[in-house]
Amino acid sequence: MNKHHTDNTNAAAFPVDKIRAMFPALQRAGDFIFMDNAAGAQIPQSVLDAVTNHLVAHNVQRGGRYGRSITVDQSVAEARESVALLINAYSSSEICFGMNATSFIRLVSLGIGQMLAKDTDGGRNEIVITDMDHDANIATWLALEPAGAKFKWWRMREDGNLHVDDLKPLVSERTRLVACTVTAHSIGSIVDVASVAKIAHAVGAEVFLDCVHYGPHGLMDVQAWDCDYLVCSGYKNFSPHMGFLWGRFDTLKRLPTFREDFIPDEPPYKVEAGTFIYENVSGMDAAVRYLESIGRNLLPENNRSRRDNIVVGMNAIRDYELMLAREMMKVLKDCNATIYGVADEARINERVPTFCFNIGKLSPQRVVEEMAALQIGIRDGHMYAPRLMKRLNLAMDSGAIRASLVHYNTVEEVHKFGEALRAIIAKLS
Repeated sequence: MNKHHTDNTNAAAFPVDKIRAMFPALQRAGDFIFMDNAAGAQIPQSVLDAVTNHLVAHNVQRGGRYGRSITVDQSVAEARESVALLINAYSSSEICFGMNATSFIRLVSLGIGQMLAKDTDGGRNEIVITDMDHDANIATWLALEPAGAKFKWWRMREDGNLHVDDLKPLVSERTRLVACTVTAHSIGSIVDVASVAKIAHAVGAEVFLDCVHYGPHGLMDVQAWDCDYLVCSGYKNFSPHMGFLWGRFDTLKRLPTFREDFIPDEPPYKVEAGTFIYENVSGMDAAVRYLESIGRNLLPENNRSRRDNIVVGMNAIRDYELMLAREMMKVLKDCNATIYGVADEARINERVPTFCFNIGKLSPQRVVEEMAALQIGIRDGHMYAPRLMKRLNLAMDSGAIRASLVHYNTVEEVHKFGEALRAIIAKLS
């Protein structure tokens, strides 16, 4: 499990009002409440400033000999260093920037598919996938069947999570890769990914982690998790829309990728085909520095490293969000909601404050529309997880309701959500 950390700070002391003041969208929103953060979080002013500064001060192509072009190279290098610190990479050269997590999953799957087709892995043609993941981390691997890939399904238990004891019998000397999420984007369950890596590596297999949804909620650490690949996206992590791939340097070096002849056959360049969105990479750099500033401001008298401040900040966010999760769980239970995923408060550490639920036989679409009329933004549908919907006996065309919180949400907003939900239930019942 991604262990719950305790710090000298506590949830009650979390400076949520000061944090909310840093987000222009929250200041301009009036009575509107952002509870669809799993579909994209808002950005702080510092991130907006970084994007604007790039577009105004050096919106040119990198690789030139003049000052503005050199600045682009420097800003990309600084962003690699920041993201490396965010996830505790071994080297900034392991950080690859691009469009989004899905495109990176496909890039890695295509490379592994080439190795399978050439049988360069000594008969390791089995890939373990789960029925709890976003379809991006399932369909991309299933597409390798023509290359000879075979698949084993690691299935979620009735308690709303994946259990590593169920993974053990699925892996063998034929396992090439275990692909799973760190946290389910749909139901918020946190997976014990460090144990996944131990089980996979014991048989010589690799581990690919989708960390898109866990990123804003807790401390990422590829060294502690001992994974081999990790993808993440900026849009949930208080950054503009962009994505990054991390892989062990030697693993990325072996991975077949498309590259033009003039591009070095070295990470990260061999992974970054074409020009990516430099201004959004600058925004991602600023988003990491924003998270770092939370830790630095919580315990200001220190000489801690940047990574240490990230650790303090993310652990404080985790503590605060656990309190939000408890409140949201109480509200939903008071409304007799069916909560999908971890619904036992004693297991609250196994989830983030992303709640997927239904209210009896009420239409999810109708509930969400009524919420929108009351200035609360939540979401309904299949959550891009058709296999999970099937697992939960939910129809793809209706699905469920999802309310997703991050650290700029407040207990007051949770209570307003509860009041609105009770009024909607009374209206529609």
